[in-house]
Amino acid sequence: MTASRLAPDFVGYPEVRRGVRALLGSRAGVHRRPVPACPEWTVADLLGHLTAIAERVLERHGGTPPDSTASTIPELLDRWDDIGEDLDRRLAEAGGRTGEIMVMDAYTHELDLRAALGMPPPVEHAAWAPSFEVLVRGFSGSVAGRGLPALRLRTTGGSEWQVGAGRPAATLTAPAHELYRALAGRRSPEQLVALEWSAAPGPWLPAFSWGPFTPPRSPGM
Repeated sequence: MTASRLAPDFVGYPEVRRGVRALLGSRAGVHRRPVPACPEWTVADLLGHLTAIAERVLERHGGTPPDSTASTIPELLDRWDDIGEDLDRRLAEAGGRTGEIMVMDAYTHELDLRAALGMPPPVEHAAWAPSFEVLVRGFSGSVAGRGLPALRLRTTGGSEWQVGAGRPAATLTAPAHELYRALAGRRSPEQLVALEWSAAPGPWLPAFSWGPFTPPRSPGM
């Protein structure tokens, strides 16, 4: 079985915004809470990042973000929604994979936020499949770019991807959430090695550092 795209990339973006608002809208006093998956950030920093990314993507698609001095959690949530509603429309008009990296980044940070607040990942999410595809493509490029043998990725639910070029020399199997977090640089080398590998994992560990992602030294969340 091969994992497939369940929805256009942009469909998951408003769901991320709703999820983050649900997490933060009912929790007072969390703006300074650290986000372990992003060691230098607080919850407010993470939300500010999401808003800033939305502004930049909107500008690239011909929009103009409204002037704002938003700094509190409620203000940032409102600003993100204001920008996001315009961006949703523009991404839908552009179609295809437009906005896929932004959606992956936003969904990954929703998972970071859930971990910081002690909340489980969502059971289902519209951003899940397209975000996973972005991570698989990036990791595949890292495997191929380093001249490593191809690797089969498999979830315990039965979905499979091949990364790298040629016949897979090994298979990495993990629960879907763990595999996602591993590909997104949220699992330490120790945690990566502890996953289910059909061969010694050493050759592939460097490939988990790619793009903006670097595995943490200590166990991630």
